[in-house]
Amino acid sequence: MIVRQRVVLRWAVNAGTALAAASLVLTASNARRIRTPDVDALPVAEPLSVLIPMRDEAANAPGCLRTVLAAIDRWPGPARVVVVDDESTDDTAEIVALVAANDSRLSLISGTPPPAGWLGKSWACHQAAHHVPGDGVLVFVDADVRVSPFAFTATVAALRAAGLAVLCPYPRQRADGPAERLIQPLLQWSWMSTLPLGIAERSSRPSLSAANGQFLAVDAETYHRAGGHASVADEVLEDIALLRAIKSVGGLGGVGAGAHLAQCRMYHGHREIRDGYRKSLWSAFGSSAGAVGVVTMLVLAYIIPAVAALTGSRIGLLGYAAGVASRAISASVTGGRAWPDALAHPLSIAGFAALTADSLQAHRRDRLRWKGRALAGTTPREREVRRG
Repeated sequence: MIVRQRVVLRWAVNAGTALAAASLVLTASNARRIRTPDVDALPVAEPLSVLIPMRDEAANAPGCLRTVLAAIDRWPGPARVVVVDDESTDDTAEIVALVAANDSRLSLISGTPPPAGWLGKSWACHQAAHHVPGDGVLVFVDADVRVSPFAFTATVAALRAAGLAVLCPYPRQRADGPAERLIQPLLQWSWMSTLPLGIAERSSRPSLSAANGQFLAVDAETYHRAGGHASVADEVLEDIALLRAIKSVGGLGGVGAGAHLAQCRMYHGHREIRDGYRKSLWSAFGSSAGAVGVVTMLVLAYIIPAVAALTGSRIGLLGYAAGVASRAISASVTGGRAWPDALAHPLSIAGFAALTADSLQAHRRDRLRWKGRALAGTTPREREVRRG
């Protein structure tokens, strides 16, 4: 029995190290290939509509609007900003209205409650998109994002030059507290280390899709042809679902390097991280079985080799080093903090595993809520039943 256990453990360490090494190779390849918009590029003049859903964003609204309005000053064609106040209970609407009163480029829409079958953000984005022209480019921006003065010109120039329908320059993810520094870098590392970006950008396969709704530029005609946010009304991860819908009608796209174009602090502290990931991780991998499978692979690749390294395993040390290197490369490309944070990569994976388990349990018990709204009826089977 002891001999068999040792064989199994040795196999796990070897397999995990091989996975970590393969992931490192892919991360390094993506670092060389990732699309990076040029801040000096200027697109041709066409309509630009910047659409911002806001729900209880009084703290973020002034900073977001200030940077967005400054960025459209550089736009060579007609530009407008539309904010949808999604039934805020704070002073969001009043703050936006005050800014709009002094800038005719900004419009405020009072959002209506989401109809049956819609989640809040998709409904807010849908309302915003139907208040702007159907041509040109739509740029969706979250309220906690701060864009640079050349964010829109550089992004759209890259979008048009590459012939893409969607481009999401990934904002630099601000992570200021211990929990944020442990978990947030996994956002960009996840796709840097698992998705061949060059292939994914040109592939119509839904499985090869990575997007970020924090800052998402899309060709307006393709967006509407794909059904817009109505096609992803009940999707928790509506950004990735939107890219897949656009791929289904022939459009292509994906993520790019955007640390020089925008920054975002999604969550403040461990409570917001727990609540934020609880609402979405259950759906990130298609099913509960998919989530368990992904977490198992992550543990195999990044925790087991690290534990083995502590016992003197050279193979385990190699696997741990590969994970740390992959994380450091991802940070260098996406504007994150590489050192010493990358050294804690196994702890990050353990935290992610715990968050995934918490999300699956909350979903099973129908306890998913976000910004005061229940996220009910969001399993694939429930969506199929609703659609008849």
